[in-house]
Amino acid sequence: MTAAGLLTIYCVLVLLASLAGEDVSFAKLGDLIEKDTVVAGNILHLVNSALYARRATITSVRHALALLGMDKVRNTLLGMSISRMWSQVKTPPVWSMARFNRHSAAVAILSDQIASRIPAAVYPEGAFVGGLLHDLGRLLIALGLPDEFTRLVKLHEQSERSWTECERELLGFTHADLSAEALGKWEFPEEVRIAVRDHHNPPAFQPGGAVPLGAVIDAANQYVNSTGESSGRFNARSRSSRARLRSFRAPMSCARAPASCDCARVTSSATPTPAAS
Repeated sequence: MTAAGLLTIYCVLVLLASLAGEDVSFAKLGDLIEKDTVVAGNILHLVNSALYARRATITSVRHALALLGMDKVRNTLLGMSISRMWSQVKTPPVWSMARFNRHSAAVAILSDQIASRIPAAVYPEGAFVGGLLHDLGRLLIALGLPDEFTRLVKLHEQSERSWTECERELLGFTHADLSAEALGKWEFPEEVRIAVRDHHNPPAFQPGGAVPLGAVIDAANQYVNSTGESSGRFNARSRSSRARLRSFRAPMSCARAPASCDCARVTSSATPTPAAS
């Protein structure tokens, strides 16, 4: 790894340590973010994206923090910072970092849209970061167990089993379990950890009742997979994505065809700075 790469990881770790504290203030966050042009650019890009439909362009980091809110800023920055960390690592040939980044960003943005439109959504401020990091375990498996990951890809392509079923057979755990464990080590909010853990099998909920964050991320993940933007090179076998979105009984523009869905528009305008392929 280059000196620049080591410096990037050091800066990310400093920011992560600060963000993990419950008593972090807007002033402290503003100071840290303004010293990091990449993070500052991502925050300004996000607040000015089609997702928030601002009439006037926001150019001040502190103004952006005030508009987004402390919880959303903390969670979003944690996710963006970790994304920068994994851009410094080398992945096996069967892994596409560019594809992984596109999928993660699309699920993050769509999860945020869904949660913002459902009054009964649980912990909506965690939707973006939960969507961004829901497949972190896949990356960790590819990095830490590259041979096993290659066998996973082959097993999934040659069988009718789901990706998580293949993981359980070969590894004894799933990427969702590993994602949640990693987020626990980084002291993410419990609501986000549970949602990430449950994003392939979210708890049931009654129509009109509270909607678990895991169900929101599951719906966004299914929809993004249905458009062909899965996090792996294989085509994900998704359930009825539009039916899942409609089950929330909320006005979802994303229940339309992919070409006209708002998530396609906001993905291109709000995607965090991507990692190298």
